[in-house]
Amino acid sequence: MSGTAWHARVECGKEVGAGFLVSARRLLTCAHVVRWSGSAPVTVTFPGRRKLGELSATVAVHGGWRGGPADPGDLAVLELDREVPLEPAVFARPGSEQGAPTPQLVAYGFPKGYDEGMLASYRALPGPLISDEWVQLEAVTAHGQPLAAGFSGAALALADGTVVGMVTAVAGARDVRVGRMLPVEIMARYWPELGELVPTPGHRADARRRLYALVRRAEGAGLTCDPNRLYVSAMDPFDPPPPEGGFDSLREAAAYVQWEVPEPGAVDRFADRLEELLHAPPPRPATWSPIVVEIDHSGAGADQVTVEVSAYRDGQRRPVGTRRLARGAVRSFVQERIDEAFTQLDPGAEELLTFVLPREWLNEPVAHWACSEDDPTPLGCAYPLVVTDRHRHRSGRLRHQLRKKWRKLQVSTGGTLHRVDCGTRERPAGLRMRLRDDAELAGFATAPAAAREHFEVGLHVPVPVLLWPRRGCPGDGHDGPCSGTAFLDELAVSVAGVPPSELPRLVMRLRETADAADVPEEHWARDVQLLWDDPRCFAEPAALLHSPVG
Repeated sequence: MSGTAWHARVECGKEVGAGFLVSARRLLTCAHVVRWSGSAPVTVTFPGRRKLGELSATVAVHGGWRGGPADPGDLAVLELDREVPLEPAVFARPGSEQGAPTPQLVAYGFPKGYDEGMLASYRALPGPLISDEWVQLEAVTAHGQPLAAGFSGAALALADGTVVGMVTAVAGARDVRVGRMLPVEIMARYWPELGELVPTPGHRADARRRLYALVRRAEGAGLTCDPNRLYVSAMDPFDPPPPEGGFDSLREAAAYVQWEVPEPGAVDRFADRLEELLHAPPPRPATWSPIVVEIDHSGAGADQVTVEVSAYRDGQRRPVGTRRLARGAVRSFVQERIDEAFTQLDPGAEELLTFVLPREWLNEPVAHWACSEDDPTPLGCAYPLVVTDRHRHRSGRLRHQLRKKWRKLQVSTGGTLHRVDCGTRERPAGLRMRLRDDAELAGFATAPAAAREHFEVGLHVPVPVLLWPRRGCPGDGHDGPCSGTAFLDELAVSVAGVPPSELPRLVMRLRETADAADVPEEHWARDVQLLWDDPRCFAEPAALLHSPVG
């Protein structure tokens, strides 16, 4: 141990402790050792390299320790004022402190009166972590140096010098030979960058190094990426779900894959997906040229509606045809007029079929309507097809709010799917708060009629995208597996990493996949309905439909 120069002595105000070097400028110690860093300097010396003298350091990362002896997060990362020419510590695999026989662990600390340092020999007590945080330490013999003050922050090393953890709690009374260790996997919980340095069972070293190299590239490039969506898109269905509350950073998600997903290919899959995002072109702005089918009550009877078809070219609406019809005649009229509307589009335009519908028609299977009497291809498989609510399409308040929302989404690589599950007990007012400010897309497990109050909340707040299964779960009280939950699970994976502006294309591909399945009716995306609403596609206000009553 005397030849291992990465051991450090740390002094801050009235505290003296230990630390150990993990890179040319960074070392680890306990947060309580540097508790006075706000008012007192932090100095570091290396007993094995006295010629380096005293070095100044600052606290770069704090684990969140709040001052109590049983508080978690007693870890700090110190950054030296300059690099040092020393080899850093090397970490052992997590769990290496256990075994038969239990290996001896050696700590290098600085108890009072021993500025040059002392060694203490301990072993890890087998069993569960104390409060999911610490491993209990016990002295190997009844003689020798106890873990007194000055050992806090010391690395605990195996006979080969590799580190398994850090001393955090030491005996409070003379000659009490117990203590606590923060194992390396828990240390990485508070400083995810540590994961790059620690070998993990089941994951190859080269895969781990590649993963963290890509994370550094993404951070340096300022990649806009939702780590929760990236995780879901990269993992298999049987891998652990994201933790409650999700990930706050890409690096945190990468560390979770390393520590919590034992499947050997998980690190490679996550790295592959991240590399795809790094090489992906920036999201394209909205360039859709809509063909709009607008349907409204005619006022001439319950079965009579007015249908108007128009096309947008150069930002201007070009009417194609308007007619009052019985409900049963709408489909054939729309088929004819859609074909005519294509003649009004600019050559090469990205067509988008948009059905503006009364609220009670929003679940109409317009995506399953045939292209024509001679062509049975479903409209939703031939073209990107979306629906929107007629009131929402005409509301000045919602149009204004949606324009602002879409401007923010121009650089989005995909947001979190806000789920409204079957039989949700969330009050509509709570859902309104959840969706109003940050939601990009919301998914419902049931058709609108089965969750009317919650669905109307989605229509009345500026959520750009709503998705649901037309024939989804009926709601409360059903027996067997919930088809709505399965729909949302599949949907979350499918939309992960997809910019909202590209969702019409994605849903068209999903519909094509379902239609081509051996049993189309059993495919989860068979009846997906997409309400997609970008006011920028409609450069002028929606025209009033002609009234047949007058």
